[in-house]
Order: sequence, then C-alpha cells, then structure tokens
Amino acid sequence: MNMDFKVPDMSCGHCTSAIEKSVKSADPAAQIACDLDTRTVRIDSALSADQLSAAIKDAGYESTAA
Repeated sequence: MNMDFKVPDMSCGHCTSAIEKSVKSADPAAQIACDLDTRTVRIDSALSADQLSAAIKDAGYESTAA
C-alpha cells in the first residue's frame, strides 16, 4: 500500500538516506521515494502508517501522514 508522509525537517541527501535505511530495516521489501522539494516521502509497504511513522521517527525525523 502506498502512503505519503510529510517530513518537514528532511532537507538533504543524508536525511533521505537515514529515512530509507530506517524504513528498510523495518520492511526490507519497502519501496521508498523521497522528494526534497516537497519534503514528502512516499512508501509502498505492507506495514501500517503508524509503523512507518515510527521508523521515520527512529531515523530522527518527525512526520505526518500527507
């Protein structure tokens, strides 16, 4: 299932890398697309929105469902 998250503090390649690594550790099969211009992350995963939000938080970023 595709879900979008707003991540206001995501501003560089390091940010996207940290988020991708954290989400992949929770769901290795997840497909992740980060858009720095809009500061959104689209994730295709079997995990729930809460689980994905927790993975983004583990990477050090607050997020809200978009």
